[in-house]
Amino acid sequence: MLSPTLLNNERGTALTEFGLIFPMFALLLMGSLDIGHTLYMQGVLQGAIQKAARDSSLESGTATATQTAIDTRIRNAVKKLKTSLADSDITITRRYYKTFSTASAALAETWTDTNSNGTCDNGEPYSDANNNSTWDRDGGNSGQGGARDITVYNVTVSYPHMFPLWKLLGTSGTQTVKATTVLANQPYGAQSQYGSATARNCP
Repeated sequence: MLSPTLLNNERGTALTEFGLIFPMFALLLMGSLDIGHTLYMQGVLQGAIQKAARDSSLESGTATATQTAIDTRIRNAVKKLKTSLADSDITITRRYYKTFSTASAALAETWTDTNSNGTCDNGEPYSDANNNSTWDRDGGNSGQGGARDITVYNVTVSYPHMFPLWKLLGTSGTQTVKATTVLANQPYGAQSQYGSATARNCP
């Protein structure tokens, strides 16, 4: 039978309680830091592409030169945060339109959806409004565009999580952040216009 003195002895209780609580506390701390880092990366990325958009509106030059300059600025800004990133970890896409309203609407080119699957396929007829020989779900063209065109600029950055919590949660070990902005190309020439829409069939 235990003596009353031993039963009332509380020495070591705090250490035992700390040992029980610490693993959960550590997980919460690492999770918070990982989420905070992701939000910070998102903010920096969005700020970088918005600054690039403002700067490009003040500069002159061809669309190709503008495209290269913007891409370089974005990559450099992101790599300052994570020096281990390679160019392949930063994906940049752009779609251009003739007006802000068409860029905002991003409507698919008109087509006859005979099989009702929501996409243009199986030889369905469509109207190629921008004459690029491809049915465009968002109505845009790939690339930077020309003078006075409106470019929707998208950047996606992928990188490993700061902590290996994803192994416990069964999720991907890669974190992805995205940012988008709209650029108005410089009026260094007359804006080109599309000809009459061409009737085509999807593959």
